[in-house]
Order: sequence, then C-alpha cells, then structure tokens
Amino acid sequence: MNNKFILLAAATLSVAACNQPTPKETAKADIICSDMDTTVRPNDDFFAYANGLWMKNNQIPADETSWGIGELVQKELYAKLRKINEDAEQKGDKTGSGQQIGDFWYSAMDTVNIEKNGITPLHDELTRIDGMKTKEDVLAQAAHMHTFGANVFFDEGVAQDPKHSDVEAYLMNQGGLGLPDRDYYFNTDARTAKIRAQYPAYIATIFKLMGIDSVVAAKKASSVIAFETTLARSSRKLEDLRDPYTNYHKFAITKLRSMSPGINWPQYLDEMGVKHVDSVIVGQPEFYAALDKAIAATDMQTLKDYMTFHLIASFANDLSKPFADANFNFYSKAIRGAEEQHPRWRRALDAEEGAIGEELGQLFVKEYFNATAKARYEQIVENVRNAYKARIGKLDWMSDSTKQKAIHKLMAIRKKVGYPDKWKDFSSLKIDRGPYALNIIRANQWWNNYEMSKLGKPVDRDEWTMTPQTYNAYYNESNNEIVLPAAMMTVPGYKDADLDDALVYGYTAASTVGHEITHGFDDEGRKFDEKGNLCSWWGSSDTAQFMHRADVLVQQFNKMIPIDTLHINGKATLGENLADLGGILIGLDAFKQTETYKKGEKINGKTPLQRFFLGYALGWLLEERPERVATQLLTDVHSPAKYRVNGPFPNVPDFYEAFGIKPGDKMYIPDSARVHLW
Repeated sequence: MNNKFILLAAATLSVAACNQPTPKETAKADIICSDMDTTVRPNDDFFAYANGLWMKNNQIPADETSWGIGELVQKELYAKLRKINEDAEQKGDKTGSGQQIGDFWYSAMDTVNIEKNGITPLHDELTRIDGMKTKEDVLAQAAHMHTFGANVFFDEGVAQDPKHSDVEAYLMNQGGLGLPDRDYYFNTDARTAKIRAQYPAYIATIFKLMGIDSVVAAKKASSVIAFETTLARSSRKLEDLRDPYTNYHKFAITKLRSMSPGINWPQYLDEMGVKHVDSVIVGQPEFYAALDKAIAATDMQTLKDYMTFHLIASFANDLSKPFADANFNFYSKAIRGAEEQHPRWRRALDAEEGAIGEELGQLFVKEYFNATAKARYEQIVENVRNAYKARIGKLDWMSDSTKQKAIHKLMAIRKKVGYPDKWKDFSSLKIDRGPYALNIIRANQWWNNYEMSKLGKPVDRDEWTMTPQTYNAYYNESNNEIVLPAAMMTVPGYKDADLDDALVYGYTAASTVGHEITHGFDDEGRKFDEKGNLCSWWGSSDTAQFMHRADVLVQQFNKMIPIDTLHINGKATLGENLADLGGILIGLDAFKQTETYKKGEKINGKTPLQRFFLGYALGWLLEERPERVATQLLTDVHSPAKYRVNGPFPNVPDFYEAFGIKPGDKMYIPDSARVHLW
C-alpha cells in the first residue's frame, strides 16, 4: 500500500531518531522511530519531537485540509472500499446490497449525465418554493425540506430523551445558518471577517448559476445574509450548547405556540413525520421565539431566496460541476484552506458512507477485521475499565457515596467493539442508475423515515451510529456505552500483530478507549447516571471539587494560541480535554499491569513507558492548514491535534519520569499548577 511506502520511506531518513536496532528488529520498521524528530527536545515540544520528522517529510496534499494518521488510515480504507464498489458495479446484481452499492457507484461516477442534468434534479423542489404565497406555505415547505436533508430555519432529529433514556424523543435545536457557526457573523478578527466578506459572493454565485442577473443575485445574497444574521444573533455560543440542563426544555406539542405563536407546530411536525409522541424537547426556546418573529417580519421573496439557496447548497456536491465548484471554493477552500477538490471517486465514497455505509461495512469487516483483533481490543477495554475503577477508589477528593455510584456507572458501561451484531436493513431504499442527486435525496428520506419510526418504540440499545470502517469512536451518555469501530484500531501499513503493547496502549487504550470511557465522567457526561439519564447523582461537595479542579484545565487551555491571536476556548473544549487527560492516566494504569511494562525491555532504545507516550502522540499525528485550525477554534469542541498531546502531558506525573522533564523546560508545569482530578 502507498501508506506503508510513505511510512517506510520516512523511516529511512530517521537513523538518528532511535538507537540502532538489533538484527531481529530490522524485520519491520518501527513506526515510532519513523516519525521522531530528535532535533526537538521532548522537554520543550513533545508533539514535534514525536511526530516532527514525519511532518517534515510529508506535505499536506492539495486536496486535503489536513494530513496525518487518520488520513493515512483512511487512504487504506478508501482503496478497499473503492474496490468493493467497482466490483459491485461490474457484477451488476439486480437485487440486494450488491445492486444498491453497484448502482450508487455508477450514478455517482456518471459525470456525463450529472453535467447534462445540471440543476434539473431539484426542479420540483425549486418549483414548490417559487409557488409559495403565504407564510404558512413557507413553513409547510420547510417541514417538507427537512424530510430529505435540507434543514432550513432550524435543526431537529430523534434521539434518546436525556432524562428518560428508555424513551426516543424528538429534539429541536437552533440552526438555519449558512456559515459554520453563529460567531462567524459577528467576530471581528481578520480571518473570520475575511470569510464573512466572501460569503455574499458565494450566495450570489449560486443564484447566477440558476440564470439570475448578477445585480439581482447580489441583492438576493444581501437579503439572505441579513435574515441569517437575525437567526445568528439569537443563537447560543458553542460553549453554551454543552450544558445538557440549560439545553433541555420539554414542551407539549400543543403548547409550542407559547414559544412561537406564529408557527403551527402540530401541523408541521406531523408533516416532518413526528408521530406517536405528545411532547418534544427544545434546546434553545429563545431561538424559536426569534425565528417566529424573523419569519413574520421578512418579505416573501427573501424567504424564497433563503430557502432556494439552502436547498441548492445542501446538494451542490451532487449536482453539475459549476455548483460543486462553487461549494468547494467557499466551504473547503476559503473556510478550511483546501487547494484542490478530492477526486470524484473519493467524494462518491464519502457520500456513500452517509447513505448506505453499513452495507459497505458488512463486506469490509468480513475481510479486514478478524476475531483475534476483536478479542484483543475487547480485553483492552476491560483492562482500562478496571484501571479506572482502582483510580476512582483512591481519589481523596470524592466522597465514598459518590465513589460507589461512579464505580457502578463505570462497570455498567457497555462496550461495542469492531462492528454491530445486527445490521440495518436498507432493502426499502430505492437506489438506481438514474440521477445521482436523486439517489442522495432518497437516501436522506430513508434516514428521516428510519429515525422517525423510532418514536413511540423501545430504544434499540444495540444500534451503532458509526460504521465499522469509520476512523473514529464515541461515548453515548444516554446509552452509557463506548463504541469502537474496527478502523479506529488501525495503524496504517501494519497488521495488528506487528504492534507492541506499549504502542497499542498509548495509541488505542489511552487515546481512544480511556478517552471515551472518561467521557462518562467529564463535565457533561458526569451529569448522566448509569442508565443514561440526566440527573443529579453527585454530592454537592463532590461537584464543587470537580468544577474547581476541572477549571485548572480550562485556564491552561485558555492560554494556548494555536494561530494568529485566536485562543483555544478552554470552556468549550473542556469535555474533550478532560477525556484526553483521563484517557492517558487510566490507559497508563492499564498498561502498567501488562507483562511488557513489568519486564521493562527497551525497543529501539525506548523504554515501555516512553513508547506509551510516543504511541499516544502517534494517535494525534496531524498537520493542519491554518484555515482549518482557525475554523476548528470557532466551531469545534476538540482542541487542535498538537494541543491534545502537549496540553495534557504536563499534568501526568509519569511523563516527567519518562523524559526527565525539569523546571525551565517548556513542557514543565509546577505540581501546584497541575490538574489533580482523576
């Protein structure tokens, strides 16, 4: 594989990175040695020390906004998934998953007809928008658009009721914006202001591509932005969206008009498929009050223009090249810094992942994730769980009563490793070799119907919301579960059997397993009990101690400036930063129970403890374009990759021992200023 070649090529340039290996060790290049830059002291910048040589030798490709370990894994995955699709297309099955995969691929790659069709696949919806005459028509059309993935005015969906985890609920949240976050409409820093200044031209381009005069298109763009700015002004900031209590307001459907009297919610929710429930959960009621007033105060033509723009923008990547290029030039190039679009086949795979990803997943795991690997990582989960249990038992700031409840919740966490035991059934979804955009729309409709069908039924706690081929993982507080897809355990270019325990415990046990388990006890997850219900189960003194100690981490990250004058938002990123730190601590505790750690044998001159920290840093090997970093700081609750290594490590005592960190080193923090939580 090309990924393997990249890594091995880098290894030939890193002779000085580790001690000379023994003849036995030369059988396989050591990925940890391949990445290290020993011109950097680990005491000053551990991320650069661990990953710097790889970053020097590997530039970000023009069609990427970042490049690192995840992208290398994904590159291997794309090659495997592409072959599955090409084989299915050539085979030409008439029924089953083979037919759906093959026909989806055919339609996505059929550029001749995609270009010929232009915007035609959206013709019926554009006609409906143009025919609206009253505000009631506007809201009815908006409800209809939500059923196929064009979420105008607000966001919504089905999820477990945070306070009653056995119940599927309908949730309504703020939304309706074309820029990535409400702060893009108001922040005055040069980078954000530049993006805001480019937004009108993008909207106008969409209208011009429809054949509208450039002067008229510019006026339409101005009106659309004015309407969105009104919505943004009533939207909560990123950090304020993280509190599950202040974003939970249950309304009877018949009482929703008390929040927004101009909107006939019972009618429109029914049109969206919301049935079998008599109440909904509203995240931000003040937003819906403002939305009601904004729709009432806005002229009909502006509302039509707003909905037209969002309809086309939602499906621009599925239309002809001019629309896809306009979308890329603004959202990927201007906002995130990409220089070139991904090739057509790559974009097709990304779209297919969202449409019928589990169908691909079934074929993927049969060939690429065996039972031995699954068993290894299931055992690692238990080792990390037991390590956390022991750590909680030793805490000097938590009361015995809360400790018992915390341990009870910990032991109740369900683990899902590799792939689901039960797969979704897509047989009712129509996929054919006709217009590509229509396949996407029908897939969105299938997903809307699938989610809405959950209302009034028992929660399926066996369901996965990621596919096995996803390089990611998650903790679901309502299910009190961690989900670890098969791809997440992959080190590119290496079989699982090639990886030593020190690397694996840093790369996976700490950065993934420990991280996700700790989410059950971060500033948000700790508010849910062992059954996944939002409730208060901590003692008041325990809560006060937690917040006091967690605030130390908030203040540490608030001081970090990844780019320009933009700081990390320590409050918005607190949950992820706590999970990173907790994951390192309990992953390390679990590693200390292994024979590898106890024997203490060096590999390529590095002790097991050193390789653990290097393995963790490998998991965050990532180079990012400045534009992407700036966007992340405004829209993401995760800190940039470098700070997910250099941020938590100075709070870990074993890090000082492993690399001889001393006062005066840039990675040094006095013990009194460190986070003492888990």
